[in-house]
Amino acid sequence: MSDISPVFILTLSCEDRVGIVAAVTGHLARLGGFILDSQQYADLDAGRFFLRVEFRPTGSAFPETLEQLRAGFAPIVQRFEMEWELLPSAHKPRLLIAVSKGSHCLNDLLHRWQTGNLPIEIAGIVSNHDDLRRLTEWHGLPFHHLPVTTEARAAQEDALLSIFKAGECDYLVLARYMQVLTPGLVEKLAGKCINIHHSFLPSFKGARPYLRAHERGVKLIGATAHFVTSDLDEGPIIEQDVDRVDHRATEQELVRIGRDIEARVLARAVRWTAERRVFLNGSRTIVFR
Repeated sequence: MSDISPVFILTLSCEDRVGIVAAVTGHLARLGGFILDSQQYADLDAGRFFLRVEFRPTGSAFPETLEQLRAGFAPIVQRFEMEWELLPSAHKPRLLIAVSKGSHCLNDLLHRWQTGNLPIEIAGIVSNHDDLRRLTEWHGLPFHHLPVTTEARAAQEDALLSIFKAGECDYLVLARYMQVLTPGLVEKLAGKCINIHHSFLPSFKGARPYLRAHERGVKLIGATAHFVTSDLDEGPIIEQDVDRVDHRATEQELVRIGRDIEARVLARAVRWTAERRVFLNGSRTIVFR
């Protein structure tokens, strides 16, 4: 192998029918592709099939370039009408991160990225406030201050989208970005925008969720990472987590616990997406952990 990674990840989805796995694995066997990990799921209700395969070359018959490797799969893709992607495992998706004033999720992502614990590249940070500029620039990343006003909302989102495209970004991550995206922007970023929400959706939407959780005497608090859709905070869920609390917890203690949950849930969602373990399936996701 001359110009491609020694390990590859193939992901695909298509209408479920007999012969998909045999076609893929048979082709890999003929190439001398050694399968390191394989996960599959058949959604019987939707009639869709999902597959993720990691493999590496083992012999001289293996293609020398990524283009040749992809071309070899083309007849199988056409036969089963697959939505698919084939990339070296070393490929890191590029992220644009949007924040407001809260730093906990951003700081966690930046730390994991800088220490090599997230397989991503970060193109920059955008914010409707200037509070997190110092943190961003300390990490050597560009900071884009895009204030939001009612009059200039369209221009602000156009600027955000321009930064996204100029940075050749794969995903926009809303790391406690306290703004509702317009339907137009959501449509342009369909399947490419990940949000973190401070509860099990759709509970406790809006302002001061931990106050309302405290008033209700909840015994569990959690966080949800999901893809953004035009239905506010109700997009396909990627990951959730929870911590147990009791009557002694004040609103401030719930906030502290909740921020820890938010940070780790968002980090897991970003990691699994970057590792190409997350598949959209209508209003749900398939996550190969």
